[in-house]
Amino acid sequence: MSTNAGEVRPLLSTALTGAELLRWYWTLAELTGLARQMGVTARGGKAAVTARLAAALDGLPEPAATGPAAPRRAGRQLAAPVDGTTVIPQGQRCSQVLREYFVREIGPGFHFDAFMRDYVAGHAGHTLAEAVGHWHATRERAAGPQEVGAQFEFNRFLRDWHARHPDGARADALAAWQAHRARPRD
Repeated sequence: MSTNAGEVRPLLSTALTGAELLRWYWTLAELTGLARQMGVTARGGKAAVTARLAAALDGLPEPAATGPAAPRRAGRQLAAPVDGTTVIPQGQRCSQVLREYFVREIGPGFHFDAFMRDYVAGHAGHTLAEAVGHWHATRERAAGPQEVGAQFEFNRFLRDWHARHPDGARADALAAWQAHRARPRD
């Protein structure tokens, strides 16, 4: 929280420095709008767009990408019918074919949570029966609180706010969010 009471969030413009950009909360929509205005690559996640904008505002070269060099291309996708012996191919997506199989095997409570999305994406060569086993093995961890990724700052704020104010109303939480995002990060 800032000790600089009374500061007002500046207008998002090319007049900002990179450091000033980083001091404030901006939505991805705001950042991509500025990126397009400046001719900076606007694709990617919020952290990547912010880093490119901060560098451009300071007259520095675009930072090196930290993720994969090229977008992951999906390979051959599974088609129905599938069964427990079906092998997950490289690049398989969490498709309707897989959803139908898992609902049939696990029941109507099945959904693609982070554990299953990661399993499908990272376990090419394993069978769908092994994926069902993974589902059952991760239910206890899935039932507990999950870490909310840094890119979901709004969701993290609401979870923390409601933990501090268990009887608080949603309108109060949203007002607190508006006040939070209007303050500098330092």
